[in-house]
Amino acid sequence: MQFVRTLISARIFYRLAAIIAALLSVVTYGETLSVEGNYQKHCASCHGIERLGAMGPALLPENLGRMRSKSVAEVIAQGRALTQMPAFASLLTTEEIDRLADFVLEAPSKPVVWTKTDILSSRIVTHPSGSLPDKPAYSADMMNLFLVVELGDHHITVLDGDTFTPIHRFKTRFALHGGPKYSPDGRFVYLASRDGWISKFDIYNLQIVAEIRAGINTRNLAVSSDGKHVMVANYLPNTLVLLNADDLSLNKIIDVSSEGQDSRVSAVYNAPPRNSFVAALKDLKEVWEIPYGLPTQDSYLQVRKIETTDYLDDFFFDPEYKHLIGASRAGEEGQVVDMDTGKLVTRIAMSGMPHLGSGITWDYEGRRVMASPNLKESKISIIDMTNWQVIKELKTEGPGFFMRSHEQSPYAWADVFFGPNKEAVHLIDKSTLEIVKTLRPVPGKTAAHVEFTKDGSFVLLSIWDQDGEVIVYDAKTLEIKKRLPMVKPSGKYNVYNKTHYESGTSH
Repeated sequence: MQFVRTLISARIFYRLAAIIAALLSVVTYGETLSVEGNYQKHCASCHGIERLGAMGPALLPENLGRMRSKSVAEVIAQGRALTQMPAFASLLTTEEIDRLADFVLEAPSKPVVWTKTDILSSRIVTHPSGSLPDKPAYSADMMNLFLVVELGDHHITVLDGDTFTPIHRFKTRFALHGGPKYSPDGRFVYLASRDGWISKFDIYNLQIVAEIRAGINTRNLAVSSDGKHVMVANYLPNTLVLLNADDLSLNKIIDVSSEGQDSRVSAVYNAPPRNSFVAALKDLKEVWEIPYGLPTQDSYLQVRKIETTDYLDDFFFDPEYKHLIGASRAGEEGQVVDMDTGKLVTRIAMSGMPHLGSGITWDYEGRRVMASPNLKESKISIIDMTNWQVIKELKTEGPGFFMRSHEQSPYAWADVFFGPNKEAVHLIDKSTLEIVKTLRPVPGKTAAHVEFTKDGSFVLLSIWDQDGEVIVYDAKTLEIKKRLPMVKPSGKYNVYNKTHYESGTSH
């Protein structure tokens, strides 16, 4: 009898325990039954109540780039190594994680805004102008430094371009986008993150001196030739934001709209001979030029709108910045626009989504030519800049993303970024327009983005992998001089080449 009573008591105990566990589950996870509640409980403290970012990045489809639901779910479940992103697999069910992944990839239910007040309140000045020494804190050729962006854990390495020794490594904001831009004297570099943060870094003192959040989804920035202005191109909101280069204080917000139609900004460029910024627009058939020359001129910081016959997502300029070569990612041709008259000069047959932002130029048989990789087709387009004719389409092992060269180098280097041959890098003889060698530094791993040293004697190539590296080649013999382990290194930016607008590098 006692055994029966004990058994009944045990059953009642276990049933009560099951009920209590279920109630605790409701208490613990009740609000997470709605994906919005789940987000607010587990994500909002780092990523913002409205997904606009805080300590962590903004969680909006525009900011997450090419990530798909499965990849986002993996990050939520497993966390992200070398970051503050924890793993939630022990706290959330697989279904809850999948719903969260879908949620952050959906557009918000109400319009996302980032106002002047938001920009002003975000500004951080850690070292006011003039508070740090005006001499470098270390010994190096300051013009031959590289900044290496390591996307894998959101850091930058400052690299000595003579010894190829890392000098300093520092954490950046989430997902730098559009390439660092240097001040004309090379002392400062300005960084744009995908979720709108602009950071100013003092290369002499190895310190971030100021930051401001200019938008929610930012494409890139440009620095004026006089070193006074920084212009930021935003996808969200649809704005160009002008900052004072000295302290990143806000100068002006330019709403990108024409006849009632708003537009995202694909990119903004500095045009040195013109003393102006030039903006590519995603949703308007226009190019915008904003002069920053003399404040006394009527045109100072006033938008000049140049109509085009198609949307121009990507730009290239001739060395004099008189002609703009633009292309639509969806189109089959490029356009050449005279920047002085604002008129169309000609069209160029250019299919395959040319990546003009990575185009380069060189002299070929007494003529200036430009070359551009293509994002969809396995070819490089080479164009005679005297008559704007395509003189050659060079077949490659796959679509590419970057091209680089140097005035002192006989070769143009082009990666094969997409597809099964992603480990290949083609070397093109600039005198014959032929591929003369193909390097495969690490089979199976993406090799991409070349940058030369100041004098063109060495070439730095990224192995674009979490367990990646930067490989240093002798530019003439192609022998490997050094291998530097890094965390998914992407772009490498030489101070001299960038500040002097070397023809073999992107501008």
